[in-house]
Amino acid sequence: MLQRIRFFVMVLLMVPGPVLAAAPDVRLQDMDGKDHHVSEFIGQGKWTIVTVWSADCPICRRDIYHMTFFHEEHRKTDATVLGLSIDGQAGRDKAKAFVNDQTLNFPNLLGEPSDPSRLSGAMFIGTPTYYFFSPEGKFTTQRIGPVTQAQAEDILRGLENQRLKTPKK
Repeated sequence: MLQRIRFFVMVLLMVPGPVLAAAPDVRLQDMDGKDHHVSEFIGQGKWTIVTVWSADCPICRRDIYHMTFFHEEHRKTDATVLGLSIDGQAGRDKAKAFVNDQTLNFPNLLGEPSDPSRLSGAMFIGTPTYYFFSPEGKFTTQRIGPVTQAQAEDILRGLENQRLKTPKK
């Protein structure tokens, strides 16, 4: 157990801070097979948290409800959540069942394990992972492991404060 904790601490230390790279316009399908560009959800004038999950991830199953509360509280004002299942096309039924079982109230797209890195440009370690995008659609940071609603709010407050201090070009 201690080795696992050390591993995750090392990984978190390697995670880049705000890099402000624009997210590529990746195209993915929703749970019903309809194509979407992620730009439909990211860069729409609000902060976006992309929560990367898989149906067989016990931590995701245990903690994703935090994002439903976060989304409900913030979606009309300053932030939204976008789910990204990495269960792939072959796991569509498992992913759909997960969305229904967890009563996720935010949009969810279906991808492959390579898609989180394509979306953020950051190394993808595993689920759950949370990518934070600015209102302009720029990738700012990621968190690996569970994130509560309060932690997500703290991260966004810090990112917003940093954004306000950065001179506009």
